[in-house]
Amino acid sequence: MLKVKLTSIGNSVGIILPKESLAKMKVSKGDTLFLAEEPEGYSLSPYEKDFDQQVKIAESVMNKYRNALHELAK
Repeated sequence: MLKVKLTSIGNSVGIILPKESLAKMKVSKGDTLFLAEEPEGYSLSPYEKDFDQQVKIAESVMNKYRNALHELAK
């Protein structure tokens, strides 16, 4: 577990993430991170929590309407 401190950034408050945590998350300056509320606290991730579920739903719709989508793509 890494320890971070809150710091003033203009009229806001922010955290400075250590270089090794940015490398593990494969993010850099300007990228978006998602703060998700969990039963045990909060988690910070470069991935949206419900994204995998949304992809599965989209894949099932694309499989169901495969022929129609193929015709529309012409």
